[in-house]
This record gives sequence, structure tokens and C-alpha cells, in this order.
Amino acid sequence: MQLTKRLFLLSGLIFLAIFLTGITVLKKPTPPDKKEQIMVIIGQILEQVHFSPKAIDNNFSKIVYKTFLEELDDNKDIFLASDIQRLSAYETTIDDAIHEGSLAFFNDVNDIYQKRLEEVAQYYQPILAKPFDFSVKENMEPEGKKLDYCDSEKTRQNRWRLYLKYLTLERYQNLLETREKNKTKADFVAQADTTLERIARDKVRKVVERNFDRLRKKFTPDERFSLLMNTITNTMDPHTNYFPPVEKRAFNEGMSGRFYGIGALLREDNGYVKISSVSTGGPAWKSGEIQAGDAIINVAQSEKEPGEDVVGYSTEEAVKLIRGNEGTSVTLTLKKTDGSVKKLTLKRAELTLEETFAKSAIINGAHKIGYIDLPAFYADFERPNGARCAKDVAKEIIKLKAENVEGIILDIRDNGGGSLNDVVEMVGLFIKDGPIVQVKDRRGRPQIYEDRDRSVLYEGPLMVMVNEFSASASEIFAAAIQDYKRGIIIGSSSTYGKGTVQRPIPLDFNSDDLGSIHLTFQKYYRINGGSTQLKGVIPDLVLPGYYEDRKLREKDEPFPLSWDEQPKLPFNPWPMQFDIPELKKKQEIRQKADNRFVQISQNGKWVSKENEKQHSLELKQFSLEAQELEKKVAATRSLFQLPNPLPIVNVAADVERINSDNIRKDRNEGWLKFTKTDAYLGEAINVMHDALQQKSLVKN
Repeated sequence: MQLTKRLFLLSGLIFLAIFLTGITVLKKPTPPDKKEQIMVIIGQILEQVHFSPKAIDNNFSKIVYKTFLEELDDNKDIFLASDIQRLSAYETTIDDAIHEGSLAFFNDVNDIYQKRLEEVAQYYQPILAKPFDFSVKENMEPEGKKLDYCDSEKTRQNRWRLYLKYLTLERYQNLLETREKNKTKADFVAQADTTLERIARDKVRKVVERNFDRLRKKFTPDERFSLLMNTITNTMDPHTNYFPPVEKRAFNEGMSGRFYGIGALLREDNGYVKISSVSTGGPAWKSGEIQAGDAIINVAQSEKEPGEDVVGYSTEEAVKLIRGNEGTSVTLTLKKTDGSVKKLTLKRAELTLEETFAKSAIINGAHKIGYIDLPAFYADFERPNGARCAKDVAKEIIKLKAENVEGIILDIRDNGGGSLNDVVEMVGLFIKDGPIVQVKDRRGRPQIYEDRDRSVLYEGPLMVMVNEFSASASEIFAAAIQDYKRGIIIGSSSTYGKGTVQRPIPLDFNSDDLGSIHLTFQKYYRINGGSTQLKGVIPDLVLPGYYEDRKLREKDEPFPLSWDEQPKLPFNPWPMQFDIPELKKKQEIRQKADNRFVQISQNGKWVSKENEKQHSLELKQFSLEAQELEKKVAATRSLFQLPNPLPIVNVAADVERINSDNIRKDRNEGWLKFTKTDAYLGEAINVMHDALQQKSLVKN
């Protein structure tokens, strides 16, 4: 779940002095070793500054012990059961190690891991030297959590055999499909089944060899130590993370760096390089085919080249292949989250902050509606005239008002949050004044953020679009609009459910570069008293989504903080509201006539269940399941896209600027193309039309 851990780390800024007041009681660590110092400092920060610290005791130790071993060996095909039995002596001592800075547990685990890694690295060559029999009815369990540690060398070797057979079958079945599709072409040379099976094994051999080489060279003891530290911090909550020195520098550099790529953040997961998030406006986003969780299995520099199989690559290695000169192309082969395989070619582009800025458009029709897309609650605090989302949204509203729109749809789907100050300012654009959000620290001290400006920039009908990836600052905004009854919230069954605040704290107390910790130290509360933690924001009108059953929200994390509430604050709701029950009735009528959203949700549930099943290693059954999956995915993809494009055009004030630059023009065309076929936006427009057609608004 690294996707969710990285998406929502920062939700606003407070001066470092606030941190330091909470760390004055920290003791200078005495251990001479850097790793020991890091462990002690992190333990002290977690206990003394974290918003809701768990006791670092024997129970905490048991959780860290189990989780760390599973993180190191998630398929349970490296350690033996005897290793776990031996290491069990540390099960209740990790809390002591944290307090004392002892590396005994880590050193023992590290030694055993390195020894076992070399042992299992000897398996793949002899296993892949012989053809597999795909007529045998065998299954492979993909979920390591459902498996026990291997009780013998023989059991472990067989687990690897099943895994290698599965990897080979994936490639073999793909080669068979390619042969079938091309058999009628005059210049195509069909190869025998035995030849294709051998080619598939050769492909797997290269992938596994590369993976072991990467583990030896790149998954160093330092990397494993960082994993242990993050296991400790994540046991407190999902968003408290340790950044080692190298990652800390990379994180800081990445905030301002420019490069040419596809506009996607990557992460490593179980031997795959996966998409962590997609940047709005970038080549990956414009393709409409790449989503968080997709695994990149091959990277080629053109459609005609075979490319490199990147399964087993590190993110850094994959990024080197994906990045290149502006305007050049890269071809990716993706394994989608639903199991299907997709190949597509993208043109690299310079990725700048402009792609995450607010932008607007006009939706023509029976009623003229304004549309604002806000990918993040961004704020550049380092420059006096830096970009601020609240100011940018205000500019877009002014443009839309000049076009005489009758209503505005503000889209914060997939918006992982950002600046708290800008949330407050942005809500203030739509209400007169009053409280926006409550923030509480670990001592229970509340802080109320208010809009004190009685002016209202936009008083007309408002709708806010959300989904399960709308998080943190997005949830504060949606909650405030909902509590004030200022507008209609529409989207997935709930938003993400992250109601916590993180801040970076450097660990460099002794002038050594020890990295930093992003610590949870506050919690958000709505003005109605309820927290957005876990529950998120439940929309007024629900549009069932594809990812409802994927367990991707905060509540699905292993150790989330609990939901609670504060006293309700006094505030004055917006004087005129929509008749929500009437809008629901009309929406239900439409869904009965066109139940695409119900079908999308049902398809998502079906795919989730399919992915939980064991993988058949029998060719006939494997092929049937793959074909069924492909059909389901294709059907779902068509449901997301409207058959007839929506009547969306650029705001007149933007046209000259857009056309002044070819790259900007291309990006705009991609954005409009995607937006015009968005089925969820289409339904939001329908609801807005219904709202505007209501004879009169309900007066509060």
C-alpha cells in the first residue's frame, strides 16, 4: 500500500518551531553507530511527539517482528520455518532494542536473510532448464499472507517451482495468442509449441536472474534497515514514515526538479515496478490507460523494439529506461490491476508544476455550466509569488463568471490533499464567513481554522466531485461544503478517510545525516464535530465505483488511527439549498435506464474476487480465465467512456494562451479529450442540470 502512504504525506505547513517544542525532552542518543542512533531517536519521537502513540512494549514488538519478516519475505519463499522459530526469541524484545539502540535482532535477521537468499538463488537455473508440463492440474497461491513458512528445503523448492511455472505460463500463453493472431500474415513464421515454451522459460530466466542480481546489489543491509525503521513507524500509523538520507535528498530534489518522462510516480512491489500515481496532464494521464497499481513489465524505446523486461528492476533502473529526451517515445507493456496486459506508446514530455494547477472549461447544453479541475491543494511557500491553488481557483471562477455560467462543478477526484491554509481560503470563496475545520494535537488542544472574510466570490449553484482517492485536504474541503449545505457532494461511497496531519522532522541531532521522519502529530475534525479519519466524507449522491472492493482506503491499512469526534462548532448554513431527495430520485431513474455505474461496481467486485483466487497452472484453464478477464476489462473500459463526447470547450480567456505553445496545446487537447468522454463527469452534469431545473431552492 505504498501508493496511499506516499500520496497523502503532507497536508499543510507549520513552522519547525512547533516540532521542536515537542521534542525538547528528547535525550541525546549515546549509541555510537548511526543505525543505533536512528533507532533510538525514532523511538523517542514516536513516544513523545506522535499524535496518538502506541506503547512501545511487548505487544508492539510482536507486531513489528511479524510485519518486518513478512515485508522481507512476502511470498514466504526465502525463510524457512526453522529460521522463524530461531528468531522468535526476539519477538518480545524489539521494544527494548528500540529504547536501547540494539541491533541484535536486525543483525541476526540480516545474516539469515543473506544466507537464505543465496540458497534460493540456486533454484531457478535447474528448474527452468526443463520444459514445464502445463497439462498438470496445479495451482499457485499469489497471496503470501495465506501461506505458512516452508517447513523444509523441499517444500521451499517446490514453492519456487510453482512460482517459476506461473511466470513461464504467463509468457507462454501470451506467445500462443500472438501466434494465433498473426498466423494468416504472409511473412509470419509460426513457431512450434515447444519452441514458444522454451522462449518463455528463457524470458523468465533473464527476469529472475536480474531480480536476484538487484537484490544482491541494491537491497543492501542499509535498505533492509530502512525497511525495519518504516515497519516501526508504520506500526504507529500508515502515514508516519522514515526517510533515509538518500531518499530524503531525492525527495527534496524531486520537489523542484524538471525532467522529460511520462508523468507517473513509480514504486517497487513484490518484484514489480508499479505505478504509484499519475500526474494530471502528463502523457500517462492523457493516455487514459494507466492507473495506480499497474505493473510495468516491459519498456521499449519504440513500438518496433522488443524492449527490456523490467520485472525485478528497481524503480531507479526502470526510470532510467522510461525517461528520455522531450518528444521521443517510449513503449510500455503493463500488467493492469485486474490482471489484463496492455501495451501502449507514450510521447515523453517535460513535466512541470503547471500540469497540477487548477484549470477550467465550459460545459454547454440546456444550461451553461463551469467546470474546474483541481488535482491537488498545491502551495509554493518558498516564493512570494509562487502558485497557490486558492488564488488559482479564484481566477478560474472569475473567468467562468465572465462566461455567465449557471453553475460550477469543482472536481477533486484523485486529489490527495496539500495545503491546509489554501483549503480554508478556498472554502471562503463560497461562503460568507465561519469555521472551516478543527485541528487537535496529542494534548487535545483544539485549533479552529476560520474564514474571516465576509465577501463571497461565487454565490451560485456548486457541485463537488470526489472519489475514494480524494484525501486529506480534499476531504476537509468537501466536508465543509457539505456541512454548510453550500453545494452537492457527488462521487464514490466515501472518500479516502485520511484525517491526520504529518510534518517532516530531521533526525540530524548530531550533525550527521540520519534522514528524517514524517510524523503524524495532529488530527482533522469537521465543523459538525466528526473526524474525516477512516469514515471520510459520504457524498450526498453516490456513484458506485470500480475500486469500491479493492481495499485501498485508510480503513484498509493495517494500523490506521481510530475515528472520534469533537464538539460541534456554531456556524450558519448557506441560506438556500438544493432538494437532495428529489435529485436522488431522478438519479435513480437514470441509473435504471443506464446502469453503467452499477455494472462498473459489479465488474470491480468480480475482478477483486478473481484476483484473490489461486492461479491455475493448467494451460487450458489459465487461458480460459485470462480470456474471461480480458473480456470483463474491455467491457468495463467501455463503460467508463461515454459513446458521445460531452459539449466541453475551453474558457474564452484561455484560448490565446493555450494556442501560443504547441506543447501546451497538445496537453490541453489531451485533457479535453479525456474529460469529454468521462462517464462520471457526464452524470455529474446530469445532476447539475436537474438541480438547475428545480423550480425553487429550499430555503434554510
